[in-house]
Amino acid sequence: MVLKRSILIRTLMMSALFALSLGPVAAQNAGKPAAPQVPASLSALKTRPERTNYTETSRYQDVIDFLHVLAAASPRIHLTTYGYSFEGRALPLVVIGAKDASPEAVKATGKVRIYIEGNIHAGEVEGKEAMLELLRSIALGQHAGWFNSVVLMINPIFNPDGNERISLSNRPSQNGPIGGEGQRANGQNYDLNRDFMKLDAPETRSFELMMSRYDPHIVVDLHTTDGSAHAYQMTYAPPLHPATPAGVVDILRNGLLPAVTKVMKAKDGMDSYYYIEGIMNVPELSRGRGMGPGGPGRGGGQGAAAGRAGAAGAQGAAAGGRAGAAGGGGRGAMPGGRGGPACTGPCFTTTDYTARYGINMVGLRNRLGILSETFSYLPFQDRIKAARRFVEEIINYAQQHSPEIQKATDDADKKSIVGQDIALRGALAKSPEKFEFLYTELTAVKNPYTGQNMSTTTGVRHSVTADQYISFEASESTTAPRAYLVPATRYVQERLEAHGIPFTKLDQPITIKGEQFRIESSALAASAYEGHTARTITGKWEPADLNVPVGTLVVRIDQPLGRLAVLLLEPRSEDSFAAWGLMEDSLAAQPQLFPITRTSEKLPGDK
Repeated sequence: MVLKRSILIRTLMMSALFALSLGPVAAQNAGKPAAPQVPASLSALKTRPERTNYTETSRYQDVIDFLHVLAAASPRIHLTTYGYSFEGRALPLVVIGAKDASPEAVKATGKVRIYIEGNIHAGEVEGKEAMLELLRSIALGQHAGWFNSVVLMINPIFNPDGNERISLSNRPSQNGPIGGEGQRANGQNYDLNRDFMKLDAPETRSFELMMSRYDPHIVVDLHTTDGSAHAYQMTYAPPLHPATPAGVVDILRNGLLPAVTKVMKAKDGMDSYYYIEGIMNVPELSRGRGMGPGGPGRGGGQGAAAGRAGAAGAQGAAAGGRAGAAGGGGRGAMPGGRGGPACTGPCFTTTDYTARYGINMVGLRNRLGILSETFSYLPFQDRIKAARRFVEEIINYAQQHSPEIQKATDDADKKSIVGQDIALRGALAKSPEKFEFLYTELTAVKNPYTGQNMSTTTGVRHSVTADQYISFEASESTTAPRAYLVPATRYVQERLEAHGIPFTKLDQPITIKGEQFRIESSALAASAYEGHTARTITGKWEPADLNVPVGTLVVRIDQPLGRLAVLLLEPRSEDSFAAWGLMEDSLAAQPQLFPITRTSEKLPGDK
């Protein structure tokens, strides 16, 4: 799916206009013989923030035009698309390190494949701008050594519809850009980073199609924090669902992330650590509006647990901030997420583990997912730098450790989970070691165009020894069967297909020993969340002789996407088709028994 010829022609014309606009610089090279070097126009190519002294962020057309200029200037850069937004904007994909941008060429390299995505929340624009800068540096010939062992696939603008809804009222307490940024949701008003299981949005469906076709080993999702008054230029998270393969978690927690943290501190003086969602029992932060003598900014720090969620020890910051979890307030009423720890001293918690979040879903696909969050109270330019440096060091690590990364994902793909305990739900796990947590003082500065207060760090930092909750453990598990037997309803079948999960259809009825789930309770949420009224089911699996009709979908679990399939099909999973209200008709027809059954017996077609 290549960009249209008419757009390419227009963009090549734009590239020429860039050269003309440089006047004397371009003229100096007039008449010289062709040479394998970048045009003079490319070195002067600027992003919109650079052109506006960091008062504005790039619009969709800015991004597309910028990418076209890079692709026209550098034979190393290949530009294609891999899907569309709700409003029909093409999702760009820049490929570097393969002979062309096709999935076949990318996979044929045998290199570590890294997909990097910016702007899923279009008010969090630093990743978008950082990736444009990084791609320009590649077009200028920098980082050539990466591509001996790495293929990069970059989409700077995953949520283009949200990006075009620029407003000075979006994220007003953030420290710029003062000319406004886009909105969090996409054109359907969905939070795309809650849609990676139900797949209601074309953007997330395009993502899953990309995952199936290109199969990146590493996925990096670039964000900006929502209000925590910590003192880290960069915070991050690996996949947090406790069903994630241990080898995938290990290479991130004990390899890549600490190595990147160390290098960024040594090279840049930047502090990084695990993403901080809730801060509790730190008196200086208990006001929830920034702290210290500088005074509060409007909507400034998150406070103990008060900034977004409520009192310490309740589900509070941990549950409510991003997840919209029951009891936490948050953004909606979808059950799930996590309860906050009942800590008596200073402690902090990381973000949500549920599979609706992109990086957590990526982990269930046996791939290395990395969430990054720049600190919203740094100046806009500094946030862009932090995002770029984080990505650069991830790529450096991948280049140096490509065999280990490929082995971790290959091993996870090959290992069968049939008969193994697979976590369905999780609870925050207390780390055995305490951590010297850094937090900052904030002060207020006015946006000159709105008169509203923005919060900014004063640079004054403090530390406190704190308990940390930066991972999750299983609170409820199930034993993975050989296969699930799924009624061929349209909603379920097409979403399995959208995720790329293989299945077969029975061409004759069978009777087989297996299990059915007897429902003890089934309740709808009090309000809708992301377009769905969630359903919570309780009960238990019991042995049964199953009479399975023709046309039933057989989803075998001895496959690379077995973990993802379990989380989509189990009734107790917080992100199953049933939990998202996608099986209402089937549940109404037989309210005592869950319509999906399972078996560990051999099925027709099994070896």
